[in-house]
Amino acid sequence: MKINSNQRNTTVNIALTGLMGALVFVGTFLNIPIPALGDKTMIGFGNVFCILSGLILGPVYGGLAAGIGSFLFDLTSIWAASAPFTLVFKFLMAFVCGLIAYGGDKTAKNLKRLIIAAIVGSLTYTVLYLSKSYIEAVLLGNAAGAVQKILIIKGSASLTNAIIADVVAIPIFIAIRKALEKNHIGGKLRG
Repeated sequence: MKINSNQRNTTVNIALTGLMGALVFVGTFLNIPIPALGDKTMIGFGNVFCILSGLILGPVYGGLAAGIGSFLFDLTSIWAASAPFTLVFKFLMAFVCGLIAYGGDKTAKNLKRLIIAAIVGSLTYTVLYLSKSYIEAVLLGNAAGAVQKILIIKGSASLTNAIIADVVAIPIFIAIRKALEKNHIGGKLRG
């Protein structure tokens, strides 16, 4: 189902990237904010659409959709200072997911490969996010105990988001793929 990157599908690629970016943006608004010792984090549905972007659009376009949608959410919310990091981290989340999903036979039809892709994509984001959080907490001069508590809170929220994203995105992707194939559309979208 990965969108082809040749000239004739450029318009389709851009349109679907914009659509998935909008879903990432809107999905991220569905969240529960969590205070983290003077900092903040959240549990929400944005990562579901980031993983889904990687699965549907492949690494590059999926990464762009996830990164730009999340970036725009941050710019329009209390996380504006984190927007550049979010752009890169969410891009890499979907990029890694799409890269693994479309590796091998290049069809993203192997369930085991889809599960691994989603998990590794989510863990990529989690590691990047927690690394940034650690550096920020240390640079702000927090005591070691406070840094540890911040990372536990943010790590728990991030892993919860990863589990939600992986459990929800894979069945949605499979349903979308089957519906497109049943209606003879899937083959026109694949590269």
